[in-house]
Amino acid sequence: MGRYHIQVATGAWLFSGSFNRVQLWLVGELGEAELELQLRPARGQVEAFEQDISQDLGPLQFVKLRKHHSLVDDAWFCDRITVQGPGAFGEATFPCYRWVQGEGMLTLPEGTARLAEESTLDEFQKHRERELKERQLIYRWSTWKEGLPLTIAADSEKDLPPDMKFHGGKRLNYEWTEKTGLLEMILKRVYTLLNSWDSLEAFDQIFWGPKSTLCEKVHQRWQDDELFGYQFLNGANPMLLRRPTSLPSRLVLPAGMEELRAQLEKELQEKLAVDKVCKGNYETLGCQTEVAEEKVENGSLFEADFILLDGIPANVIQGEQQYLAAPLVMLKMEPSGKLLPMVIQIQPPKASYPTPPLFLPSDPPLAWLLAKSWVRNSDFQLQLFQYHVLNTHMLAEVIAVATMRCLPGLHPVFKLLIPHRRYTMDINIRGRTHFDSDSGLFSQAMNTGGGPHVQLMRRAMAKLTYRSLCPPEDLADRGLLGVPSALYAHDALRLWEIIARYVEGIIHLFYHGDDVVRGDPELQAWCREITEVGLCQAQDRGFPVSFQSRAQLCHFLTMCIFRCTAQHAAVNFSQHDWFFWVLNAPCTMRMPPPTTKEDVTMATVMGSLPDVRQSCLHMLCVRQVGRQQPDMVPLGYHTEEYFSGPGPKAILRQFQADLDNLEREIVARNEQLDIPYEYLKPSCIENSVAV
Repeated sequence: MGRYHIQVATGAWLFSGSFNRVQLWLVGELGEAELELQLRPARGQVEAFEQDISQDLGPLQFVKLRKHHSLVDDAWFCDRITVQGPGAFGEATFPCYRWVQGEGMLTLPEGTARLAEESTLDEFQKHRERELKERQLIYRWSTWKEGLPLTIAADSEKDLPPDMKFHGGKRLNYEWTEKTGLLEMILKRVYTLLNSWDSLEAFDQIFWGPKSTLCEKVHQRWQDDELFGYQFLNGANPMLLRRPTSLPSRLVLPAGMEELRAQLEKELQEKLAVDKVCKGNYETLGCQTEVAEEKVENGSLFEADFILLDGIPANVIQGEQQYLAAPLVMLKMEPSGKLLPMVIQIQPPKASYPTPPLFLPSDPPLAWLLAKSWVRNSDFQLQLFQYHVLNTHMLAEVIAVATMRCLPGLHPVFKLLIPHRRYTMDINIRGRTHFDSDSGLFSQAMNTGGGPHVQLMRRAMAKLTYRSLCPPEDLADRGLLGVPSALYAHDALRLWEIIARYVEGIIHLFYHGDDVVRGDPELQAWCREITEVGLCQAQDRGFPVSFQSRAQLCHFLTMCIFRCTAQHAAVNFSQHDWFFWVLNAPCTMRMPPPTTKEDVTMATVMGSLPDVRQSCLHMLCVRQVGRQQPDMVPLGYHTEEYFSGPGPKAILRQFQADLDNLEREIVARNEQLDIPYEYLKPSCIENSVAV
């Protein structure tokens, strides 16, 4: 005879409660008992009750539950169930965090993470195998476009498993924002019908609505060379800039430009002091990138090469041909940390056009402005499709689907990663629907929309390497370690270090040696599923097909979490600040690139830039994707408790403390800056790819 104290927690989401009755069973090592009390769970409530059970159940292993309905199947979102047993038995927690539908039996194992080899009890092993078999039928792979990562098999968000969909409040907010944004676009379009559209000032007519302080600065200073250069370091796309070791071969300098060549070569050899960065080689982070201990001197010449766009055919919008270019920008870094453009080549040399024109800051102002506009248009395309959609959204979906297919809920890596998959599949499938629509925003406003974006992403996928996804290696390869004015680089490295310590703490709790890693069949299957299946045989680009050590596993998991959180924040939430003002990120170009400088007039510039309709669509898109979400969960502060026991909870608390310390550092630094860099401030980082 024993008394059990049971608590049943229901989610706080809209529609989480249920009018249906819920029946519970407790399953222990020695027996099973049906509970007499039947619940009708209420949203956001924890219902507590006691039950006397005559038989000795022993240590609890599972809770079983079934939801009964008569006329209407009213889904219930169950957070968790906790049970305090009699005598010496401690509290057992049974995480759920999923929708309960239908009348089938749902079995929840006790929340202590276990590797497969530790599931010595036959019932736990059977549960793992049964769970994975069921999940592999639900979470199936599909090909969205050949040559791109695989996706979840679903034609629309309605086809997704319930646990992967937006919750009610999130869905309503997302759809309402779409409707209000469309109304705002219509109003802007009507307003401009009565006004001329023949000068740069005309864009002010549609620059209204909620805007950040930085967005206003961009509006005021978008023509400044200093702001143009700054964006390669700390704007919406800080991923392209690199420090060359020689002048690029595509930069053909015609006769008469000997002075420019001398300036470029001087900057190439110029000594540039950089900040002291982390001593050693990031061994604790599983990274073998050598990093200097003292100040290092490197060239002060930088480049941004958009060659990935070369040869991609541009979109046709409402019967009018649009145009794409593949610019090259050479920039110099001044001792103050300012990054300034030196020369722009809009198109690479061709056999029919061996010496394309080079545009300089000393050129006629409109010619130089148009050259920079071509660069900003190209940057907008790569930022969106390569560094945002492919390198965060699609990668996060591969990780999420592989996790659901290969790792049971008892696995520690599943418990570590599952908070970072929230809403990813839903937002991705909505995005793909927009990309595929001939009448959608992308097809009607972008010069890579309507099909060219797929070719762009295929090229980007072919060049995607494992190193490029890991900031210590990527920043070292691009020559950006220790550059004082590279705020993205600094914050990304600090976050990588903090995430790596968190991951290492969790992994070392459950993997006591490299041999345990090598001997975990579920983990090794998960690794192969990501590299060989989801990423379409990416092992030739450095992605692992097995884990041979704890360090290698920790490095990979750090990459997974960083990509789903910090990196997505850097390229997503920056869009509204930097892209909402259309002239700083033209979504399309409507005339071919100029071949001479002297003939560029205001009519040429306005004829090249997006028209009013395209501009309104552009602003609608940027507003929708770049805004902070009302139900945003900051990095590390998810409320779900998948782990049981004091060890993982202590590691999570330390992770949160480290993030809070970094938050204070960034806030103090930003107070001294004209343009604060806030995208990697931990409180601004969403815990998953959710928008």
